[in-house]
Amino acid sequence: MEAGDPYTVRFKVPRGKKVAIDDAVRGKIEWDVQATVGDFILLRSGGMPVYNFCVAVDDAQMEVSTVIRAEEHLTNTVRQVLILEALGYETPQYAHLSLVLGEDRSKLSKRHGATSVNQFRQEGFLPEAMINYLCNLGWNDGTDKEIYTVAELTEAFSLERITKSPAVFDMKKLRWVNGQHLRALPDDKLATLVGEQLHESGVVDGAVSPFVDAAASMVREKVELVNDAEPLVRAALSYPLQETLASDAGQKLVEEGFAEVARAVLAAKAEGTLPAFGDDAEAEWKSFSKAVGKELGRKGKGLFMPLRLALTGRMMGPDIPAQLRLLSVAPGAALAEMVPLEERLSALEAAVANMPAPEPAAA
Repeated sequence: MEAGDPYTVRFKVPRGKKVAIDDAVRGKIEWDVQATVGDFILLRSGGMPVYNFCVAVDDAQMEVSTVIRAEEHLTNTVRQVLILEALGYETPQYAHLSLVLGEDRSKLSKRHGATSVNQFRQEGFLPEAMINYLCNLGWNDGTDKEIYTVAELTEAFSLERITKSPAVFDMKKLRWVNGQHLRALPDDKLATLVGEQLHESGVVDGAVSPFVDAAASMVREKVELVNDAEPLVRAALSYPLQETLASDAGQKLVEEGFAEVARAVLAAKAEGTLPAFGDDAEAEWKSFSKAVGKELGRKGKGLFMPLRLALTGRMMGPDIPAQLRLLSVAPGAALAEMVPLEERLSALEAAVANMPAPEPAAA
């Protein structure tokens, strides 16, 4: 100092000094300070105070009662406790959490996927689902419950229930949690989210309409992310009958008498008994499918799979009446690939025209 050379200011650790904390997660932790940190720096040679000095003073002046942070800060805690004690301040309660790991059990990083809150939002995750899932990483309330509202978490959460072992960030589980929250939303809230997503993706001109309400109702049980709605809606509006019939599964259905069911649908159209599948689509569907099943002596998959293929062009997807309801309220120019029910029936008639009629039952 007398020579004017640059110097640092260090904290002189008393020899034999030990620091102990009662960590809310890890219990009692004790360090031999001299062996752990030595005489550590408080001020750098340029006069700038170091992180641990600033944090300790800042916590004291703000009267922080509880410090919750990652286990990586444990060695910082030693220094901060020494500084707080030396300045005559009380030490806060500490809770050091285990790290969140990626599915490969390495430290979670951007290579594992989304890293910002906004990125998760853009991918269709709900704020309440993110909070729910993050709280479940290393914590539970002692029950098997997994889905919580924010209010329920506020009431149930306690540091004492946090586990010491590291948690793995499972994207599939996060999607499942998000799906549970989506299905629990009121109809109007879900319709708002789905409408905004369909509008942003160019499916509809506006975010509010009977079509959006029908779309939200149709996808409710199928989506895990809000962004899952668009492909489901686009698929429901299209009619890939020929492609499905050409597949192995489609050919198998043809061999099992698909034409018989298809012709029953076409006959209902000709006779005026095919419902319009409007506001009462669910009830209309039950009545219509029951009548077809009774007429043909079919039930279960033998009835509903060919009906699904005949009316939707696919062998899987949302409930059939929900898809037909969507068609009934779709605006005329909803999508270039939209195929109205009338056009579907024309394509169906052409597809089954050359299919053999079923063999008559033996006497």
